Amino acid sequence: MHRLPPLIELRAFDAVARHMSFKKAALELCVSPTAISHQIRLLERYCGCALFRRRPRPLALTDAGARLFPVIRSGLEAFATAIAAVKREGDQQPLRVTATNAFASRWLVPRLPAWRKLHPHMPLEVIGTDSVLDLQAGDGDVAIRYATSREAPADGIVDALASDTFWPVCSPRLLSAGPLRRPSELAGHVLVHSYWGPADREPPTWQRWLAAAARRWRDVPEFKDMQHLSFREELHAIEAVIAGQGVGIFSDVLVAPELAAGTLVKAFPLSLPGYGFYVVRRTNHPREPTILAFSEWLRSAA
Repeated sequence: MHRLPPLIELRAFDAVARHMSFKKAALELCVSPTAISHQIRLLERYCGCALFRRRPRPLALTDAGARLFPVIRSGLEAFATAIAAVKREGDQQPLRVTATNAFASRWLVPRLPAWRKLHPHMPLEVIGTDSVLDLQAGDGDVAIRYATSREAPADGIVDALASDTFWPVCSPRLLSAGPLRRPSELAGHVLVHSYWGPADREPPTWQRWLAAAARRWRDVPEFKDMQHLSFREELHAIEAVIAGQGVGIFSDVLVAPELAAGTLVKAFPLSLPGYGFYVVRRTNHPREPTILAFSEWLRSAA
């Protein structure tokens, strides 16, 4: 392929040739007439001949300029058409949002109709996973991460979304014989657990809650003496507690609808601190306007 002159010079030539005016070309391209004149002279030097006849007025194309103009005009239009088509295809690709399975299912998905109502032409692909996907490698476009404030994500631009608190909760059916007034009364109930990995620092587990309860009440039962039901997936543990199969400790963000509706109730007035939810996006993403719109919507929904 033959070497081409810079695009800025070709755009300047096209604008001057269409308007037959350096001043109008400068207004269109938002530069000074002097800058346009400089770009034209550089292109003429590259071509080795004059492209415009400047004297006598009015401005006119030379024979060389007249041969060049339709080719450059056609080429620039072809560039614009191709780039617009690629941009449309990019805009139609779903924005890939990664979040934990529990947050995606219980918080994000119920709110998606509000997003679609505001942005009907911005499709989403929700990737529910408890693994941390690599945004820099292109595994997702935006992530909702769950971490302690001391271990907030650092692999992109980070905005705090919400924080949570963990409460012991149960179905009101479980309390039909009367409320739980003391932790000792837990001995007649099943403790429902969900999995926390070894890398999770200070997880809000039943062991930690019982230790905190022992500093407040007497006769707290021993963990080893109680009945237990464990789930790998937090979503399954929540469903088991809603069904009345035991008492669980869950994030007030994840079970907020059930607490508001009375489907779940707080069993004791003692909670454990939770973690934070963070919106993470990589710098200089080609779809940054869409990602910013989604991030702003998340914060408003929270």
